[in-house]
Amino acid sequence: MNLASLLPLEWRRQRALRRAPAGPLHEYLQHPFPDRNQDYRQARYLAIDLETSGLDPKRDHILSIGCVEISANAIELGSARHIIVSSDQTLSEDSVVIHRLTDDVIAEGESVAAALTDLLRQLAGKVLLAHHATMDVGFLRRACQRVFAGNLLVPVVDTLALAQQQSARRNEIVGGGGLRLGALRERYHLPRYQAHNALSDAVAAAELFLAQAAERAGDEPHYALKRLLLKS
Repeated sequence: MNLASLLPLEWRRQRALRRAPAGPLHEYLQHPFPDRNQDYRQARYLAIDLETSGLDPKRDHILSIGCVEISANAIELGSARHIIVSSDQTLSEDSVVIHRLTDDVIAEGESVAAALTDLLRQLAGKVLLAHHATMDVGFLRRACQRVFAGNLLVPVVDTLALAQQQSARRNEIVGGGGLRLGALRERYHLPRYQAHNALSDAVAAAELFLAQAAERAGDEPHYALKRLLLKS
């Protein structure tokens, strides 16, 4: 086990800031992370979703990034962005069928460096929110290491982990598909969106989070952000 991972995330941010080379990642790390003890409704979040060429961050790459901000416990649709990331690798037919991003579309996208720079600027000082966040964060960390020669540190809320915790408390056994984003949204009577589009999935995760958090907090006037964060 890496002993540094046992230290508070904010302390690790300050440590990483001292070591990070000048550039977008250094600028991102200059912003303190949200206070873990504040009420979760006071924190700011960036809901994200990635479409990738596969499931392995070491071998596969990011094809598109969707993101939208949550502030004052509301989704700010005006902040929504959908970034196509260029790649010189030929996509497999199976990959294209899933995300519908063809080689021609990808070729016209932004460079991964430009896409990450934009994302880090929007993510600074916020909590990263995603469904199955470990996958997305894994790809982002790998990309930051490759492009900026540094490690991405970020507080994370994972709507999948929140659902798993809720099921465990209720002693529920959920089938394989029951924890997918669309299936969980049905539990809260949220509308159906097109799947495997990074922007619509980011908005879908944001809406799901607001429903999950409201259910967990109930009538409590103060529900600490740390009770929702993924352990890192």
